Amino acid sequence: MNGTDFMSILPLLICSAAALVLISAIAIRRNHLLMYILTLLSFLAAFAGVFYSYDSIPHIIEPLFIIDGAGIFSMGLILLAALAVTLLSYGYFEQRESRREEYYVLLVLATLGALVLVISRHFASLFLGLETLSVSLYGLIAYLRRRERSDEAGIKYLILAAFSSAFLLFGMALIYAQTGNMSFPEIGKSLAAMEQLTPLLMAGFGMMIVGIGFKLAVVPFHMWTADVYEGAPAPVTAFIATVSKGGMMILLLRFFAEVNAYRYPVLLLIFSVIAIISMFAGNLLALMQQNVKRLLAYSSVAHLGYLLVAFIAVAGNAGGAGVEAVIFYLVAYFITTLGAFGVLTVLSDPVRDAEKMEDYKGLLWNRPWLALVFTAMLLSLAGIPLTAGFIGKFYVVAAGVDSSRWLLVIMLVINSVIGLFYYLRLVVMMLQPPDARETSESLHPAFYIIGGTTLAALLLMLVWFGIYPGYLMDLIREMQIAAR
Repeated sequence: MNGTDFMSILPLLICSAAALVLISAIAIRRNHLLMYILTLLSFLAAFAGVFYSYDSIPHIIEPLFIIDGAGIFSMGLILLAALAVTLLSYGYFEQRESRREEYYVLLVLATLGALVLVISRHFASLFLGLETLSVSLYGLIAYLRRRERSDEAGIKYLILAAFSSAFLLFGMALIYAQTGNMSFPEIGKSLAAMEQLTPLLMAGFGMMIVGIGFKLAVVPFHMWTADVYEGAPAPVTAFIATVSKGGMMILLLRFFAEVNAYRYPVLLLIFSVIAIISMFAGNLLALMQQNVKRLLAYSSVAHLGYLLVAFIAVAGNAGGAGVEAVIFYLVAYFITTLGAFGVLTVLSDPVRDAEKMEDYKGLLWNRPWLALVFTAMLLSLAGIPLTAGFIGKFYVVAAGVDSSRWLLVIMLVINSVIGLFYYLRLVVMMLQPPDARETSESLHPAFYIIGGTTLAALLLMLVWFGIYPGYLMDLIREMQIAAR
């Protein structure tokens, strides 16, 4: 590797070094505040490194990585999301675990895995990034050792993730057996020479879809979502919902584009069916929930269905509107999900997370600022105008119409109406008169300052991208052009 290679993967190198520094710091002296500050500085340094990497795009590090516009944008998005999760984590863990420091090591390693995923162009780097992310998540999900549901969630995720990794690995092996290559572009060249998919390739793609479907938590591979969301610490849930799923979505987009898999109608049909049943199952299951974490879990299943509509629309959209819609929707989804789980994190007390519907009763009168932020996030998830969520859905619908995916567009509109009901139910709960028992004021003072500042920044972005989406869309287009 030469100097350009090192500069192009500078964010990865900084995260790797940060993990070693954090482990060394724990070995010398345990200090939660120090670990928190070191993690924040590491993510800020890695984000600054993204700008240095930008100077060298497009750049390929044979055979594993490609650093292009999409990769740079995705790395920046993932690092900002990890930074927001870190900001929300200090107060949450300060009042719970006695040993909190290892949490930050796992968080940095999980982020590193996601960064590797979004710039992968080879099965080896794909699997390396995926396992770095997944193994770190096992520890993060089960981090609250005193909470029984946390252990249960960690074990469930461990078992199901192991099965999904096996499917993914076997699928990659079958594709390698047929094409003789593990590099995405080389696989694309081999497929171009074939008239149609052979049974071996069909089996390979099918198994890969199972593995990727599990990571995205789309139906019928969504069984783990509600239990893991409920059992994991609130900041970790935010991380899973954004960084983990977002990294996998970018990888899927890159893989399909590199191997030109969009030309196979059977694969598009499979994803169309998954998108439709994910939208309906996610929204209908969310309607029945009384637990806010489980509601947001099933809501995320529906949102991944919406995202797949844009993903499928890439096939019939030579102008790139489908890709732009996917990336814009991801940004909007990151902001709203981080904001929603951020409110849940701030409202949680040392004993349990604020996950019951009753925890939000009268929130407008007790904590008007948090009620305002949570309402804005829920309205954005519902796709109400003046929010980033509305603009994201608008671009998805536009991409679907542009590529004549009428059935998917109609299903998306119907499901958006269904989803509106359970989001508004939470808003109405916040407007009700409060109960007299609302007393949870013994939290660390820094918790409110840091959490409030983070939520204010997320709310600002939510409204800004909802009113002036042009800047973000121009940036996405610029990154696409830079990648060519």
